[in-house]
Amino acid sequence: MSANPGDKRHGESHGPVRAVVDWAAQRMMAVVGGPARFRVIVLLAGVLALVAADQATVGAVGMEVKQSLGITNTELGSLTAVSSGAGALAVLPVGVLTDRTRRVRILAVSIAMWSLAMLVGGMAESIQWLLLSRVALGAVTAASGPTVASLVGDFFPTAERGRIYGFILSGEMLGAGFGLLVCGNLAHLLSWRSAFWFLALLGIVFLVVIVRKLPEPKRGGQSRLPAEAADPASEQSGTSAPGQDDAARSAVRDRGVEPDPALVLRRDPMRMSMWQAARYVLRIPTNVVLIISSAMGYFFFAGLRTFTVVFVDQQYGLSQAALTALAPLVGLGALLGVLSGGRVADWFARRGHVSARMVVPAVAYLAAALFCAPALLTTSVATALPFLFVSAGSLAAANPPLDAARLDVVHFRLWGRAESVRTFLRMGAEAVAPVTFGFLADVLGSGGTRSAQGLQYTFLIMLVPLVANAVILLHGRRTYPRDVATAAASERRTETGRGRPR
Repeated sequence: MSANPGDKRHGESHGPVRAVVDWAAQRMMAVVGGPARFRVIVLLAGVLALVAADQATVGAVGMEVKQSLGITNTELGSLTAVSSGAGALAVLPVGVLTDRTRRVRILAVSIAMWSLAMLVGGMAESIQWLLLSRVALGAVTAASGPTVASLVGDFFPTAERGRIYGFILSGEMLGAGFGLLVCGNLAHLLSWRSAFWFLALLGIVFLVVIVRKLPEPKRGGQSRLPAEAADPASEQSGTSAPGQDDAARSAVRDRGVEPDPALVLRRDPMRMSMWQAARYVLRIPTNVVLIISSAMGYFFFAGLRTFTVVFVDQQYGLSQAALTALAPLVGLGALLGVLSGGRVADWFARRGHVSARMVVPAVAYLAAALFCAPALLTTSVATALPFLFVSAGSLAAANPPLDAARLDVVHFRLWGRAESVRTFLRMGAEAVAPVTFGFLADVLGSGGTRSAQGLQYTFLIMLVPLVANAVILLHGRRTYPRDVATAAASERRTETGRGRPR
């Protein structure tokens, strides 16, 4: 008799919570365009979240690893460096596979390898053992860049890519926050090994979800998901809304921008070797600017991610509990930035600002550097917090429009290989960054208060690449319209030859 009232009270207590959750889910699906889009966005964001969580965890457990294995800042930085370096070498063949085989299968295999490497890394008894396990962890990072970019291009129309990329790249922010907070606290309560094993378990679970829930789209926009699509598997022959897919290119045509005759492709890109494809995409002026900008931005972010916990401990004297309270506020700024950067660029583009996907990131990088400097110069966390909030948001806001712009200027049958070239150079910068940050911190700080100042000076010096990024992107806005026109002309010529007029 007592079970029914208890059940009733239980249902009543959870009623408001369930209502809020249902409302939030419905609202999110309405924003992204339906459950099919929501599912694809969540899964692709999850791939990036795995990578970011792993890399943030290295920084979050840095103090525990240093004490456990007796290593320096330089050696701590090398843990991230070897993973990025191995990924940079693996990404070139992955780019070829992305353009020629099933991309979901590539993701599944790489996630399985990543989970196994995390398990092995958690058992490491020396820095050499841990370094070897980190080499294998480059697999999922290598696969995530080309495959996610190619899938985004085939699932979503051009006009929405900046906004959609914002949702997907939020996985990086959430993953980094998860690694910093959850894995960092887990390491503090148990051990750094438990943090690695926990991530491995999540990777295995996510592997099962990816295999079951993420479909393989057809190439060239034949499988793009229109708003309110019911299910990705049932939309394989769908198309985007009329006119929506050509918004960026329509603006270029309206201005009478002509393609570059020397770069218009006259043969099927699928027949190009990796070397030929790499040479071609590196001849596209805007793409080169975007690659340089991406590499410099991720160089700073990789160093920041690796040494954040150590820096906050030294600069502001915060405990793990205080850091747990501070990190969500800064993370909220980054999340708002990544969700708004692409949306703002798309808004300006729809209103005739053709190069908005170049200008918005330039302004964002400049703002990130300007607001970060005061936070680095103060020892008061209350003073630093507003500056860190804006700086994190600005740094994150640059990525969605940049990622969308890279798809705009490259033939869709080269997306995988073009992204692999970009990822190769980006991961090379990520590999160098932690070691560079750690080495400078060790050189500029030599014990006592100087040790605390070492990372402070290092972060201040490394703001210079962010300012340089703004200058480079503003210069690249001049070539962007012509390269968009060239990509469109290349697709019309080569796809007509394949029997599919565009």
